[in-house]
Amino acid sequence: MNTSVRNFARQSWSALRALLVLTVVLGVVYPLAVWGVAQTAFHDQANGSEVKAGGKVVGSALIGQNFTTGKDFAPDPKWFQPRPSAADAGTGAGPYDPTYTSASNLAVTGKRLTVLVKDRKKEVAAFNGVPESKVPADAVQASGSGLDPDISPQYAAIQTARVAKANGLSTAKVAELVKEHTDGRQFGILGDPTVNVLELNIALEKLAG
Repeated sequence: MNTSVRNFARQSWSALRALLVLTVVLGVVYPLAVWGVAQTAFHDQANGSEVKAGGKVVGSALIGQNFTTGKDFAPDPKWFQPRPSAADAGTGAGPYDPTYTSASNLAVTGKRLTVLVKDRKKEVAAFNGVPESKVPADAVQASGSGLDPDISPQYAAIQTARVAKANGLSTAKVAELVKEHTDGRQFGILGDPTVNVLELNIALEKLAG
């Protein structure tokens, strides 16, 4: 065997060994290590921040969902409602389709968005029995992802009387429930207070019995 052939064989064997080692380290050991750390230190986040009720997974704390009567996605008065969603793929799943995260892409200066917001404000005000002046911005504007799970305490507040009446509860009890499920600013300074709609509705269901 001449020198060039031996060199080629030696280099090929070295490359094969490197491939095998890197495959094991980066394809098996590293993913398992990351998975182990995630499951140990960040179990909830690693599994999608699942929310359970009655021992069953009913959603994620990070993804909004509809609370409707099942008829043309009409909002159910028994539940707190999320903000509008443009995440509708048109496949029958309706808004808050988790497979189709998107914004409306309507311009702030466009007439279409202006009319849409005005119509939504009228609908929200009528549905909750409040003046249009009490309707906050997040009640009529969709989020960038279309899957925002949170609403403002102001939007939750205008829904309180309607939810209480529909569930046969006192407005004071439901208002206290909203207060208990209001998260403050991150680190006390970042963002605005929020209310997770899914978690609030799960607590509401327990309260209503």
